[in-house]
Amino acid sequence: MHEQLLDFIRDVPDFPKPGIVFKDFTPLLSDPGALALAVELMVNPFRGNRVDLVLGAESRGFIFGTAIAQALSAGFVPIRKAGKLPRAVHHVEYELEYGVDRLEIHADDIPKQSRVLIVDDLLATGGTLDASMQLAGMAGAQVIGATVLIELTALAGRAKLESIDPLHAVLEF
Repeated sequence: MHEQLLDFIRDVPDFPKPGIVFKDFTPLLSDPGALALAVELMVNPFRGNRVDLVLGAESRGFIFGTAIAQALSAGFVPIRKAGKLPRAVHHVEYELEYGVDRLEIHADDIPKQSRVLIVDDLLATGGTLDASMQLAGMAGAQVIGATVLIELTALAGRAKLESIDPLHAVLEF
């Protein structure tokens, strides 16, 4: 674990609903050194691999996804929540640790056979990463891995994502 980043992660109890302990990484974003280190630690396992596109899940995956895309000289494709994209979409409904949601991508944003890296802030139950992987598959892309800042290991989301290899997490709680 990368202890130098731990001071920038705050526990927020009972958010977004009672019983959930939210891992708030916004203090990390406001510190230039911590942000740069987090991005480097997320991208390093994928340097030297050909990555055509980085897919980032709304909204916190956008923060890291665009920085990782730039570091890999790749493009970025946003994975959005329902109703945010103006053209034809692929969509997947999935379960969150506290509800159900729907993710979408533009149907024509990912060329077939593109090598894509999926990026998000957090791996909890695995629903968002699994839905992101399904969307990439609908577009005909090859998922070459996924990277997250935080993994909540007690929720066992990694077990749902055995087909994503490598699946990299910088911090584990």
